[in-house]
Amino acid sequence: MGELPVSACGRIIRNATNMRVGRDAAVVLAEMLEEIGEEIASEAGKLAKHAKRKTVKASDIKLAIK
Repeated sequence: MGELPVSACGRIIRNATNMRVGRDAAVVLAEMLEEIGEEIASEAGKLAKHAKRKTVKASDIKLAIK
């Protein structure tokens, strides 16, 4: 964990709400986005392996999200 910058997540919240953002809110968003991202990446990896590839492609990510 700790891959996404908290400041970027704070900007996402600020841009979406046009409100001030507490650091704790940005930290929680970063943690949740990392968790969701890891789940998607894991599923995309399974799809790439099933296709007998060693490279995860954008299409794998898109399919994993569906």
